[in-house]
Amino acid sequence: MAGMLMKVLCSVVACMVVSAPYAEAAITCGLVVTKMLPCLAYLRNGGAVPVPCCSGVKSLNAAAQTTPNRKAACVCLKNAYTSYPGIKTNYAISLPGKCGVNIPYKLSPSTDCTKVQ
Repeated sequence: MAGMLMKVLCSVVACMVVSAPYAEAAITCGLVVTKMLPCLAYLRNGGAVPVPCCSGVKSLNAAAQTTPNRKAACVCLKNAYTSYPGIKTNYAISLPGKCGVNIPYKLSPSTDCTKVQ
């Protein structure tokens, strides 16, 4: 009986160790770029927002439901401004509203991501 209890206990501990790194922010910059890439033409030139762009914005918003995830997404979005030149701030700021999404911060290079809740 004690041997079985030890096996169960070891299994539980192993699961906790494996899952612990995923308890924090699950948003990565790779995910942000993948979801936002369909928006690049709009972010540079304006015009109609492509459907895949809004799908990505909605998906990213759904993934960023915790403060650590929102902060991580904010940092990644700010980095995108330098990685993808030509993004116009006014188009970026208007994008969530055009996709019917409410994001608690502006998609702007001047946003202070440390203050994102």
